[in-house]
Amino acid sequence: MLTPLEQLLAALRLGPVCLVSVDKAQGSTPREQGAWMAIALAAPEVLIGSIGGGHLEWQAMHEAHERLKACESRATTAGEPVLRKALGPSLGQCCGGVVFLRFECLGPQDVEAVRQRLAPQLHRLVLFGGGHVGRALVRVLAPLPFAIQWVDSRDEIFPVGLPSKVQCEHSEPVQSAVADIPPGAMVLIMSFSHAEDLDIVAECLKRQRKQADLPFIGLIGSKTKWATFRHRLEARGYGEEDFAHITCPIGVPGIVGKDPEVIAVAVAAQLLVRVSPLVQ
Repeated sequence: MLTPLEQLLAALRLGPVCLVSVDKAQGSTPREQGAWMAIALAAPEVLIGSIGGGHLEWQAMHEAHERLKACESRATTAGEPVLRKALGPSLGQCCGGVVFLRFECLGPQDVEAVRQRLAPQLHRLVLFGGGHVGRALVRVLAPLPFAIQWVDSRDEIFPVGLPSKVQCEHSEPVQSAVADIPPGAMVLIMSFSHAEDLDIVAECLKRQRKQADLPFIGLIGSKTKWATFRHRLEARGYGEEDFAHITCPIGVPGIVGKDPEVIAVAVAAQLLVRVSPLVQ
C-alpha cells in the first residue's frame, strides 16, 4: 500500500532513477503541470506514476531509459532537460495541446529533496471505524491526496503495512478522539457499533456548536438509521440546525452496491468532489 511517492523514494535509495515531470501544459493535455512518472533501471524495469499514458508516455519512457544509460556511462550530456511534445497525429493522440516534459537523472543523494518537492498537498480525514468498509476505504484512498487519522476503540484492529500518511489511534471511549480532530478535517463515522456511531456524531455536533470547524461529517448507514439517530439526538438537545452538518447516507448518489469496496469507491468519489476546488 505504498504511495507513488513512497515507491519513488524506495527506488531512489537503490540506484539511479529518471524522473519525468510535466514542466508546463498548454491546451488540452492528459495530465496537469506537476504530474510525474519515474523510470528505474532494474530487472524488470520499474515504472512509477504516470504522465497520462498512451504514446506520449511510451515515448517518454524510452527517452528516460536512454538518458539513464547516458548518465550511467558518464556521458557529458543526456540531452536537453525539457522536451516539447505536441499531442497531435505524430503521437497518435488527438488532445491538441502541448506538454513540456522535464527529464532528471537522480540518485540516492536526492531522496530528501525529492520528498520535499513532490510531497502532495494532503487533505485531512478522520476515519472512525476499522471494519470492512474502513479498510476498503483506506485502500482506495492510499494513492489519493488524503492524510488519514484512523480511530477505533478496539485493540489490534488495524492492518500492518499502512502508508505513512495513515496514522492509527486507539481511543476508549472512541468519541473522546473528536476533541483532537485537526480544525478543517473531514470526518467519516463507520464504527462497529451503532451506539458508538451515535456517541461520535453527538460529540461532533457538540464541537460544531462551539467551533464550527468540521466541514464534512459523514455517517455510514441508511435513511432509516439516520431517522433513528435524529430522534435520539433530539432527546440530547440537538435540532435541525445541528443535523444540517451531517451527511447520511454517504457516497455519491446512484451507486447502490453494498460490498465494502463499492461503498469505499462511492465515498472516495464524494470526498474528491468536496476537495476538488482546493486542488484546482
